Amino acid sequence: MGLDMRPMGKPKPGFEERFLEIYRIIKGIDKQHISFIDRLKGKRLPTNDELLNEFYNNIITTYETVKAPKIGRDKEANDWARNLYEKTDKEISFEEYLNNYGEFYVLDLAKELDGIPVYCSIGQDENVFRGQFLKDCIDLIGENLVNEAWESKLADETLDYGNRLMQAADIIAQKHNLQHLKSQRLPPEDTDETLDSKLHVIYSLAKWLIFYGKNGHGYDADF
Repeated sequence: MGLDMRPMGKPKPGFEERFLEIYRIIKGIDKQHISFIDRLKGKRLPTNDELLNEFYNNIITTYETVKAPKIGRDKEANDWARNLYEKTDKEISFEEYLNNYGEFYVLDLAKELDGIPVYCSIGQDENVFRGQFLKDCIDLIGENLVNEAWESKLADETLDYGNRLMQAADIIAQKHNLQHLKSQRLPPEDTDETLDSKLHVIYSLAKWLIFYGKNGHGYDADF
């Protein structure tokens, strides 16, 4: 399967402490946690479904952070859907067609491209980074820095990891006169395991991590 790095939602204002509390429980860091007040009141522990429901009802999605237009809310997204609808046999009305999307964000139209990687997985959301590519970069930055990608992180950890990857990439780029890769979005034309292609992966991931980390998002390592 390999590693996919899935950006997580961030807590809405006022939900920060509870966000961390639920995150620790879900991740198994603190399965038995219950607040002192709840223990005094003899409250039962919430079920995992209840925790997840509370969690997802109180987060800001990454789709909002990358400024992706939303179907039913934004004209740009509705126009995108209209273009697809015109290519169908039109057995249903456009309104019904639009309703079938539900709350759908069009990541293809996202404005913040640092949050939309060019290294992604088939079948995943467009803002999920295919971290497995980093395995090819061990000879450049070492096992420790590579293997760290397989650890889920909260926002501050995500930002720190991104900054360290960026620093490592800058050193390599300066040594080999490859600084242009830092601002190059698309991979080098030579897609073999060259220095250029590996360094571009590192830069791309570093920018992805820094974007989400500085905007309050962590990521979940899925492998």
